[in-house]
Amino acid sequence: MGVVALLMLFPIGVTLINSFMSTREIEINYGPVGQMNTVIEGRSDPFANLKWLPDQVSLEQYGKVLLESPMYLSMFWNSVFLVVPIIAGQTLIAALAAYAFSKLRFRGRELLFLVYVLTMLMPFQVTLVPNYIMADRLGLLNSPGAIILPGIFAAFGVFMLRQFMLDIPYAYIEAAKMDGAGHLRIFGTLIVPMVQSGLAALTILLFVDYWNMVEQPLIFLDDPLRQPLSVYLSNVSKEKGLAFAASVIYMAPMVLLFLYAETYFIEGIQLSGIKG
Repeated sequence: MGVVALLMLFPIGVTLINSFMSTREIEINYGPVGQMNTVIEGRSDPFANLKWLPDQVSLEQYGKVLLESPMYLSMFWNSVFLVVPIIAGQTLIAALAAYAFSKLRFRGRELLFLVYVLTMLMPFQVTLVPNYIMADRLGLLNSPGAIILPGIFAAFGVFMLRQFMLDIPYAYIEAAKMDGAGHLRIFGTLIVPMVQSGLAALTILLFVDYWNMVEQPLIFLDDPLRQPLSVYLSNVSKEKGLAFAASVIYMAPMVLLFLYAETYFIEGIQLSGIKG
């Protein structure tokens, strides 16, 4: 397991270390890639020169990304303004729907839940055309709503939180009803505190998924200025001197969120019953 972990961490470590190299050093080490006949610093080697330590620690790349690349920061905030509403909306909708599917007794509940979950089995390409047609008829194309609305009503969160709520004894619900509590009060004061780990796990999974989305912005957002950082990063990677620092900044929110909620995330995955 340690060897596997090192293999997984290897590209992240290389990216982090190279982000503290100067632009000139990056060009020397990685300039020959794809340039078979180019001679750099007296070398005609067409392969990259992988180094573990920079010759001199430099923040030049970070300065260029943060201070001299306004487009990068603009795309970063585009990602934030897309991902945050999706997470907030889907968490709220999923929690309410999961409560209904797990604790409310009504005719056709299991069948309706089965049909609802079947949408999870459909590949993204299957639902792409219907979503595009609906967004076009609603006038949402080339606007954040074309991505945010389908994300809010995705089925994964409902499925995951329902697994948590099924383990909550129904006797708690009955006791709360005997005290005069309604469904909204039961949901807010009883159910939500008991599924905090599930909500944390869902938040992390949704953030990673939508922070890295590429297909939806490319299809629904024609204006490059509205697209998120996940799309723009491919253009930054063409500039070797900025690629590593830009990638580290791009990864930072995901890493920090996971480190902050690591305990809740692990507990949430264990209790949800989701494997793989």
